Amino acid sequence: MSFTIALIADLLVAMLLVATISTCVVLSRRIERLKADEGAMRRTIGELLAATDSAERAISGLKLTLNDCDKTLAERLRTAERYAADLSAQIEAGEQVMSRISKIVEASRLVAPAAANTEEETASATTRKLSDAADMAAAITQRAVRRLDGNAA
Repeated sequence: MSFTIALIADLLVAMLLVATISTCVVLSRRIERLKADEGAMRRTIGELLAATDSAERAISGLKLTLNDCDKTLAERLRTAERYAADLSAQIEAGEQVMSRISKIVEASRLVAPAAANTEEETASATTRKLSDAADMAAAITQRAVRRLDGNAA
């Protein structure tokens, strides 16, 4: 009986050894795969770090470019506002000149019929001169308005 028990014990130990060896083989293969995955993971992490550094440099460059654009745009806006104010003042002055000239022309037209026949030629010449001046003032005003419209657009 002790022989049978020893044989059963040896068989049990042998089966456990076979199970242990097979488990060790399976675990060894898994460890090899993990090591291979670890290398790939390290390479991936290195590439991610390089990409992150590159992205940070790009973002830094974009921030500098944005600041430069902002300064340039602000300067151009200030310049445009000054030009718009100057043009507005010039148009207003032109309109005032036109108003004065039109009043002068109207006054000369009212005075012209009351003048004597001998003075008609002189009055007619003066009226023509005033009319020409009014036409020139109107042309100047129209050019100023077109410039203002062209700069505003």
